[in-house]
Amino acid sequence: MPRPSKVYIVPTHRWYIERTVWLIAGLFLLAFTALAALLDPRWILGVVATGLACITVALTGFCVVGNVLRLFGFTPMLGDPTRPNFYFMKTDRWYMERRIYLAVGFNISMASALSLVHSPWWLAFTAFVGGAMVWFAATGFCIMANGLYWLGAEPRLAPEKGPVAHTGPSNRQVPA
Repeated sequence: MPRPSKVYIVPTHRWYIERTVWLIAGLFLLAFTALAALLDPRWILGVVATGLACITVALTGFCVVGNVLRLFGFTPMLGDPTRPNFYFMKTDRWYMERRIYLAVGFNISMASALSLVHSPWWLAFTAFVGGAMVWFAATGFCIMANGLYWLGAEPRLAPEKGPVAHTGPSNRQVPA
């Protein structure tokens, strides 16, 4: 598979469930990290809870925040149509957005534990991830998404301006 030549940006034309979840999770990460750094290290448990929620979304597709947003009228872009009564993210394969949830959940949970047992400087990492999630929701650009995209992970969210061009020759046969 040829490497993508362009930057991957998720759609930002409307506030769909997944984009809004990234914004809320990023704000939670920033708030809990600030509280842990400035008031009491035990506030880092809020970051751990956010990390475990991300891992749960990646593994099961169920998102508590997504279900609340659904009640407020938000619509999904990665929702599972076979479960119309609740919001579940599709879990039929390991597409890029699902991998992001898993990686973020694991990384911030580990950084939280390290901030308690090793050094409070690990809070800088959780703050960076929170800021990156807010940036992702606002602009559609994500460092991790682009890293995974350049490594060959296939996104399920379509880019806003048509398909992304690839470099190199195509291995696909053109029908005659």
